[in-house]
Amino acid sequence: MRIVHQALVALAGFLGMCGVAAAAAAAHMPDMPVYGVVAPILMIHAAAVVGIVALSVAQGGSGALDFAAALVGLGAALFSAAVLLPPLMDMRLFPMAAPAGGMTMMGGWLWLSVAVLLGLARGRD
Repeated sequence: MRIVHQALVALAGFLGMCGVAAAAAAAHMPDMPVYGVVAPILMIHAAAVVGIVALSVAQGGSGALDFAAALVGLGAALFSAAVLLPPLMDMRLFPMAAPAGGMTMMGGWLWLSVAVLLGLARGRD
C-alpha cells in the first residue's frame, strides 16, 4: 500500500472515531443536536474513503481515485469542524468553512463519478 493510501485510511479512521464520539455525544446531550447531524456524515464518509482507497489499490493505484478519496475525507473533516466548533468552543474556523467543506465533499463524489465514467480510475496496470 502506498503512503498516500495509508494517509487516507488513517484519515478515515480518525473521521470514523470522531463520528462514533459524536453519536455518543448526541445520545447523551440531546440539547446539542449538532452532534446528531455530524455523526452520520463522519461515519459514512469515513467508510467511503476506505472503499475508494480499496478500489484504488485494486486498480494498482489510481491518482484519480486517490484524489476523490482525499476530497471526500478532507471535506467531511472541514465541514464537521466548522459545524462543531461554534457551539463547543465559541469560535469559527473561517467564514464559509462549512459550505466549503460541503462543496469539497460533493466535489469528491462528483470527481469519483467522472473518473470512473471517463476511465481515469484504471490505475497503473
